[in-house]
Amino acid sequence: MRLRSICELVEGTADAAFATNSAGCIVAWNNSAASLFGINAESAIGQGCHHVVKGMDECGKVCSEDCSIKQAANKRHPVHHFDLRVETSEGKQWCNMSVLIASENNSKEPFTVHILRAIDVRKRLELTVRDFLVTEVKLPREEAAALIHTTNSAVSETELTLREKEILKLLGTGQTSRSIAGSLHISRNTVDNHIQHILKKLNAHSRLEAVRRAELSGLI
Repeated sequence: MRLRSICELVEGTADAAFATNSAGCIVAWNNSAASLFGINAESAIGQGCHHVVKGMDECGKVCSEDCSIKQAANKRHPVHHFDLRVETSEGKQWCNMSVLIASENNSKEPFTVHILRAIDVRKRLELTVRDFLVTEVKLPREEAAALIHTTNSAVSETELTLREKEILKLLGTGQTSRSIAGSLHISRNTVDNHIQHILKKLNAHSRLEAVRRAELSGLI
């Protein structure tokens, strides 16, 4: 699809919608997006998507310069819809986001169309019920999330290697780099390098945050 067609698709969508190029910069922004975020097209177009949307999930910041959606789009991997808490004109609100990947002719650099639907009340109720099941009924968080049927986080689109998943699972059991190196018969430096790659891919600032994100999104 040509950029003009992408813009027409975005403008013809009733829900809030915008499109980004392979660098993550906004190239199309419809009126519903302008209303939701309180930012007109002239101000939004050309900006990095993460600077405008400022999306978060239950673990913290999702939107970044190299977010999981951008990684998936550049590899042409289809993306499942997911819930995201974004900065709107009325404050932070939960939305469900669908993502379409389209290329201009046979270009290797895809456009990514994002469509958002407000679900703030439903999501808040979902989280309240889940927390009740965890604190009052004493259900494990994973079981409570499964019962409430939480929509996957955008983090679920992150592509981790088998080794990275293996190391994440071991980190989740409380193991250190040294003990993981011994378990997998590799050097500690190799383990630390894998962990750095994991943190970058998951946009996490600590091992604990990486494990929690991976568990909640179903990566491990």
